[in-house]
Amino acid sequence: MEQLHHLNNVTSPHQGQPVLTAGLPLKQAKAVMIMLHGRGASAEDILSLTSELHRPGFTYLAPQAAGYSWYPNSFLAPLASNEPGLTSALAVIASLLTQVADAGIEPERTILLGFSQGACLALEFAARNARRYGGVVGLSGGLIGPDGAPRNYLGSFDGTPMFLGCSDRDFHIPKERVEYSAQVLQRMGGQVTAHLYLNMGHTINLDEIHVVQAMMAAM
Repeated sequence: MEQLHHLNNVTSPHQGQPVLTAGLPLKQAKAVMIMLHGRGASAEDILSLTSELHRPGFTYLAPQAAGYSWYPNSFLAPLASNEPGLTSALAVIASLLTQVADAGIEPERTILLGFSQGACLALEFAARNARRYGGVVGLSGGLIGPDGAPRNYLGSFDGTPMFLGCSDRDFHIPKERVEYSAQVLQRMGGQVTAHLYLNMGHTINLDEIHVVQAMMAAM
């Protein structure tokens, strides 16, 4: 694994954290996947998925959260209780997308993928920055904020393929939030597939890997 230069335009607390890379060098890539790790995990952990994806032409970028957590509390907690981590984490993604665009790769050829806390972050970033992406994947996650939080997001996904996969009995992620998130993203113009796996646990399964591989192949 290589390490991209440190982010230098992101507000605390994630400012200056490393971004690990795999696959092709960015300037040689045809497409990019930004990969967001879960709470207590690392950029190396999420980047290990690349050994199963096997798609040529991609650069994989995995930023590291300060203290191994993007925000301190549950993703269902009041938004203010997860600051400044949440805003800082969203800024990390925005900064990476800028770097990717500067390398000549547009969002239409970029996939946002996250697991657990990283999945929540990927989905929330996409909702707040709706446009056509190559794809958005939330593995065991949902939109961030308490029940009843306003979802007056602006913009359209313009048919972006989106996948939400989760166990039907996940201690951290209520299935109702997965289903609700899928509905919100669908209303915003996403081509959304949501799948609840019976008794899967808080993990990633082979079917989800296959869905991501198909999304990559279609780009």
